[in-house]
Amino acid sequence: MISIRGLEKSFGDNRVLRGVNLEIAKGEILTIIGPSGAGKTTLLRTLNWLDVPDAGTITIDGATIDATRATKRSIKQLRSKSAMVFQHYNLFNNKTALENVTESLILVRKLPRAEAEARGRQLLERVGLSDKCDTYPSFLSGGQQQRVGIARALAVEPKVILFDEPTSALDPEWVNEVLAVMTEIARDGMTMIVVSHEMRFVRNVSTRVVLLDDGHILEDGTPEQVFQHPRHERAVQFLRQADLQ
Repeated sequence: MISIRGLEKSFGDNRVLRGVNLEIAKGEILTIIGPSGAGKTTLLRTLNWLDVPDAGTITIDGATIDATRATKRSIKQLRSKSAMVFQHYNLFNNKTALENVTESLILVRKLPRAEAEARGRQLLERVGLSDKCDTYPSFLSGGQQQRVGIARALAVEPKVILFDEPTSALDPEWVNEVLAVMTEIARDGMTMIVVSHEMRFVRNVSTRVVLLDDGHILEDGTPEQVFQHPRHERAVQFLRQADLQ
């Protein structure tokens, strides 16, 4: 369903991605872990063309884009296949929770407002926020804001949801409510790519773990394979520092 071939990305002299290759099947819950600066978020952002890669090809559900020959049409097609949940929510502060969810349905999908609002209310109920439809982000907790972000991502019916450290900005008491929603979405068969330091989710929900280091994929396997039987000494060092061995 998702194919990444020869992906390269540099920021100035800093080469962040070094020829990354990945094949991801429909329904997989792939978690990307690794040390700070390894290229995890950059890899995620290139899949939605928020960071433009220097080289390589990306295919999501039949939509293929080549970094050297990208067009507005191919970028639009690629972006239509995915949705992103950001670390810092990225909600519109001047819009209610419901308006944040329905914005793309009305402006991009051109749904009638009544239909968009009905779907928005359904999704807010799904993430446990049916009573917050008319609430503005400033009156929501961090966990509630992130759940609105997840509802917004689900609204466009993506083939894959990209999560960029969705719990790292949350106070500890809000982490579990977000993880519970993500776990429920995973059970429904949604393909997910998650950059995370939340190892409970990685161990218990992920079907596959990729350990990225210095722009390279160092380990790739099930949580048990990566955590219990890493193949590279650098991976052993990282996992030991993260108290995962």
